[in-house]
Amino acid sequence: MNAPTASVIRVVVIGGGTSSEHTVSLASAAAIAGALDPARFDVVPLTIRPDGSWAGPDGHDLAGDLAGAVAVLERADAAIAALHGPRGEDGTLAALFDLVGIPYVGSGVAAGAIAMGKHATKLLAASAGVASANGVLVRGGADPRLGALRMPLVVKPDRAGSSHGVAVVHDREQLAAAIGAALAFGDEVLVEQYVQGREIDVAVIEHPDGRLECLPPLEIVVPEGGIFDAEAKYGREPDFRIPAAIDHGTRAALETAAIVTFRALGAQGLARVDFFVTDDGPMLNEVNTFPGFTARSQVPRMAAAAGIDYPQLVELLVRTALTRADPHRVRRRLGPALAI
Repeated sequence: MNAPTASVIRVVVIGGGTSSEHTVSLASAAAIAGALDPARFDVVPLTIRPDGSWAGPDGHDLAGDLAGAVAVLERADAAIAALHGPRGEDGTLAALFDLVGIPYVGSGVAAGAIAMGKHATKLLAASAGVASANGVLVRGGADPRLGALRMPLVVKPDRAGSSHGVAVVHDREQLAAAIGAALAFGDEVLVEQYVQGREIDVAVIEHPDGRLECLPPLEIVVPEGGIFDAEAKYGREPDFRIPAAIDHGTRAALETAAIVTFRALGAQGLARVDFFVTDDGPMLNEVNTFPGFTARSQVPRMAAAAGIDYPQLVELLVRTALTRADPHRVRRRLGPALAI
């Protein structure tokens, strides 16, 4: 990593991670790193391998492993943790950045940790007036509360992403097996009643002046009775409609619910807030504080529909992060990084 000139912003971009979304994260990180103009940004890519070890820009072991990563971060101006799922998007990396004292793209520790749990997110959103499906958080198929839920049901890991372990259950005899499959991705499973409605995502981005903007909503078209599962996301070209064909009142209701949820979580920088639009209005599905971020992912597509191209979007997020530098720790620019 070369020492940048005073006018060049050094940005550490971290990808990979130990969650089931490792591969998706690598793609997001590579796209982000490639989008930043090298004339104005000195990008330092780091990777967290599936076993938790750190690799430097050359793909080899990072000298000092985690300590080496901290040394790199201390010589940077900003960081982007392009990780999805547990031990990354859940506030883990935000905590590291806070300890180092470096500005970073996205939400802080509390918002990341809460949003990672679908059940906790919905409880917090409900306290702010945003509706969601009736459901229970369980650790196994014998939980007596399951009997109060009407079929069909949606079973999903509470703290996982990319729709891994998600299933629609139409027969109560299938429920225990679906819960068992979801438990492969975490200790708790959210079981909730299936919502009949259009699946529409709203991206909220924060500008450097603190203003929140909702990008044009995106509709995910799935077969009737189906879900947007991992196969639909990655196994074939998804059917996205941007902007979603909805009336002004529905769009306003979605945007209001998205911003209310964003603020209730204490989110920062960006978030994708996913809804079902029903006859009774929007119902919250989940919140991603750092959603998939290749040029083909939902948020960049929504930004493009608003006239913000991918490089502009990435730079906007970095500029917003730089305005939120937290003075809680004195951090001196140390010059060139250790040899990596």
